[in-house]
Amino acid sequence: MSATQLNLIAGEWVAGESEIENRNPSDLSDLVGMFAQASTDQLEQTLDQAQIAQREWAAYGLERKQNALMNIGNELMARAEELGTLLSREEGKPLAEGKGEVFRAGQFFTYYAAEVLRQIGENADSVRPDIEVDVRREAVGIVAIISPWNFPTATASWKIAPALCYGNAVVWKPANITPASAVALTEIINRQDIPKGLFSLVVGAGRSIGQRLVESPKINAISFTGSVPVGKGIATAAIQNLTKVQMEMGSKNALAVMDDADIDLAVSLALGGAFGSTGQKCTASSRLVVDAAVHDAFVEKLIAGAQAMKVGHALEAGIQMGPVVSEQQLNENLAYVDLGKSEGAELACGGARLDMPHDGFYMSPGVFLNTTNNMRINREEMFAPLTSVIKVDSYDEALSVVNDTNFGLTSGIVTQSLARATHFRRNARTGVVTVNLPTAGTDYHVPFGGRGDSSYGPREQGKAAAEFYTTVKTAYISAGTPA
Repeated sequence: MSATQLNLIAGEWVAGESEIENRNPSDLSDLVGMFAQASTDQLEQTLDQAQIAQREWAAYGLERKQNALMNIGNELMARAEELGTLLSREEGKPLAEGKGEVFRAGQFFTYYAAEVLRQIGENADSVRPDIEVDVRREAVGIVAIISPWNFPTATASWKIAPALCYGNAVVWKPANITPASAVALTEIINRQDIPKGLFSLVVGAGRSIGQRLVESPKINAISFTGSVPVGKGIATAAIQNLTKVQMEMGSKNALAVMDDADIDLAVSLALGGAFGSTGQKCTASSRLVVDAAVHDAFVEKLIAGAQAMKVGHALEAGIQMGPVVSEQQLNENLAYVDLGKSEGAELACGGARLDMPHDGFYMSPGVFLNTTNNMRINREEMFAPLTSVIKVDSYDEALSVVNDTNFGLTSGIVTQSLARATHFRRNARTGVVTVNLPTAGTDYHVPFGGRGDSSYGPREQGKAAAEFYTTVKTAYISAGTPA
């Protein structure tokens, strides 16, 4: 990459008021690049241009829009190895996960390319004679997208693709810790047949660029993925302008393992769910609610599996878990290890910083035993390669523990009982429920979102995205009286 990567402001690549350094968490000697930090004046400039571009884009023919989105998706999929390598290099997830994320991002764009042609309204007769009613959806306007670092390409794409599909302009503020992936995606989007300034990249600090963005009366909708405190701050700012908001925030997902569970399957699901992406995902299995009848057998295999996981440089072959994304995140993770011990939990394995051949933010996957659901390590989202086992005596107790949280994103159950699986699916208070599957891993063509502190506003993904990225218009047409 070149010395300094620029922002896309009002359709032009420009330098910022300062720049930040981006280093590989697997190897701190590896400088990924320098990245411009946008100024608030540049933000205002790009918002003004976005208003013009959005009106132009809304008037584009359907196939012209479809082609633009399809081209973005196809290029992402074709370049999945290249861009996945870049993603893993700057974020730290194993290369296979990085490549898979970029490919999935491409699928979001091709899915919404098809949805461009499926925007069909409704017609009805009025209750009044000789009047027809036409109901259709129109673009909401300018959408601010604030995306996280843990899935820097996929999460951004599942917001950007529907925003463009439904005729909106986009101003994107990605996480400052993963700017290289943001620049790469922006380059692909900007090469398409779209109006100048329809899509903008404003890399900058949340306290300056992010705050100005969510406070702007020029923004019509805000889609955010991040922490609960930041989400609440965004909502407070947005309500001043009555700006539409969609927020995906924290989680404390539970996987319930019943007495009739296939133990090998349960352990496999728990390991992947807890430690995939270094535990840095909103769908991670951070609470393992295990029936006492299978507790000891499950724990034995879980610990053996965690200890056997290969931790290393994200780009090395055979790696199962990469480094933590940053020193700050690593320090927060280690603080949770100390907290768990102080609460009386037993750290059965892992949870320590690792010395590796490369200087990076490595940590061993950790398992807490003898925990209760009222411990802070089971109440707060740790976003770490740490998971806690909670022993229960029955299915009813397991369900109660699963639901005993302020969050409600995903939950899962491992059982061979159809009756239990059905009851759990209907009574788990989460937006996503899995049966004999990990709590992590969702499809792009169906709704995604949670309950409680996990989500606020309309669902993301699939056809449900239209609810957020559009506004409904009802038109009444007098047919008149035939001559």
